[in-house]
Amino acid sequence: MNMRTQNRVILRLCLTSLFMAGVLFAVRTQQAWPAQSSNTHVTSLEDEQESVALPKLVEIQSAPVAPFHSTIFFVHSRLGPFTPAERAERLERIIRQLGRNNSFSPTLIKIVQNGTTLEIIYDDTVVMSVSDGDAEYLQKSKEDIAAEYRDNIARAIVQHRHYTELPSILIKMALVLLILVAFFFIIKYVNRLFMIVRRKLVALRGTYIKGIRVKSYSLLDEDKCIVVLLFFIKIIKYLTLLAILYFFLPLLFSVFPETRGLAGTLWDYILTPFSEIVIAVKNYLPKAVAITVIVTLFRYLAKGAKYFAGEIEKGKLVIKGFYPDWAAPTCNIVRTLLFIFMFIVIFQYLPYSDSRVFQGVSVFIGVLVSLGSTALVGNMVAGLALTYMRPFHVGDFVKIGETAGTVIEKAPLAIRIMTIKNEDITIPNSNIMSVHTVNYSQTARENKLILYTAVTFGYDTPWRKVHELLLSAAAQTPHVLAEPAPFVLQRALDNFFAEYQINVYIAEEKLMPRIYSELYENIQDAFKDAGIDITTPAYQSFRGKNRIQITQ
Repeated sequence: MNMRTQNRVILRLCLTSLFMAGVLFAVRTQQAWPAQSSNTHVTSLEDEQESVALPKLVEIQSAPVAPFHSTIFFVHSRLGPFTPAERAERLERIIRQLGRNNSFSPTLIKIVQNGTTLEIIYDDTVVMSVSDGDAEYLQKSKEDIAAEYRDNIARAIVQHRHYTELPSILIKMALVLLILVAFFFIIKYVNRLFMIVRRKLVALRGTYIKGIRVKSYSLLDEDKCIVVLLFFIKIIKYLTLLAILYFFLPLLFSVFPETRGLAGTLWDYILTPFSEIVIAVKNYLPKAVAITVIVTLFRYLAKGAKYFAGEIEKGKLVIKGFYPDWAAPTCNIVRTLLFIFMFIVIFQYLPYSDSRVFQGVSVFIGVLVSLGSTALVGNMVAGLALTYMRPFHVGDFVKIGETAGTVIEKAPLAIRIMTIKNEDITIPNSNIMSVHTVNYSQTARENKLILYTAVTFGYDTPWRKVHELLLSAAAQTPHVLAEPAPFVLQRALDNFFAEYQINVYIAEEKLMPRIYSELYENIQDAFKDAGIDITTPAYQSFRGKNRIQITQ
């Protein structure tokens, strides 16, 4: 929306407000608003002291007389079958009729004795009656009360007629127009001021506004900083316009007596929330101080736990039976327990913590978490158990179930394994706890890893020759250690063949698949060069004289 469009909108708003104010005043002057309820007091300047001095019973039984939107006095007692509210309603109706009488004269209002009551009369119309009950309630004589009521009625009618005369209306309309014109120009120049601020802000890009960086990370570049600042400028602009509007609306409504109540209501709408906020903050300050002290205490306890965990992890602090790789997870557990205990302690100091709504929401969230996080909690507990079991570390070559590869990440919920085929596999911690785990790297570091494979030969092949050829093949295989030396185990003597197992030591467990492949190749070459058929005796019997020729 450009500047010209905004000015048009503001002008239309001003004209609409002016029109509505004029219509409202015209309607109110012809037909007054209904009388206020008996529990509502809108006092005028003349009767302010009287209303303050009235006993508390007035708020319950007395009825205000407000024919022209301002209370002129109260009716306190019954008169025959009529309640104070019914008397006040009838009195307001008669006073409004007198106010519409163009020939009204205050001097024609008289006080006449009628039996035990005094009647206030205008011409032949009885305006109201003052009884002994009114005098007894106010602790005054009937004559004083009747004179006071007469003067208040005459003053209210004269004042109302003055406000509704054409010159007074024209003056008030001119004042309304002046207020709207001032409002229009203030809004116009406020908008222009903020446009200048926006231009100046954009012009600062690259000079004073160079972006925000956190070490090597660019949190906000120049363009994003400009966007954020312009957004805050827009918020300030709207708040300023809203404040101006709330200042001018009560001022506008206060011109006409009929709308002055709206001005007070608007100010109440503004001031009441702020006063409630200030009172709430003031009452909450002791609890806020208690929360600050508790949070500070637990924060330093958490820092202390983190410090000792770092010392253990670096090896500066040694605790017997406590491994350095346990330091970080143990620190996380201790910190979590500290924060949980801290929340339990400060829960009673939180705002509305004792309300049923707060407690119900807390229970609801707890049920949702317990129902929806069963697998999550299971994986976290399994990860915690794996941490203290120490079956493997990051970088170890392991076999979990049927999956073999290098551990590249250990997380609280799962681990990641990179297989020899460069497959990135994620295994949940709960699955690891239910299958067996083989750590090849740990065995290679501590005792050297043994690779083994079995071959079978008939009994016509000398076992010493088989041992010799297997050891020769192992010696020719790269990455097989000479010390400890390879060895052969004779595993079984079956009905048709004997089973031999060659065992070799290696130190590079991650080359295990390649070493197996090269060992198999060397075994085949060794027996082929010796002229020994490596096929099983059962297959040799089945093929008869059809010998398989092994080519180079």
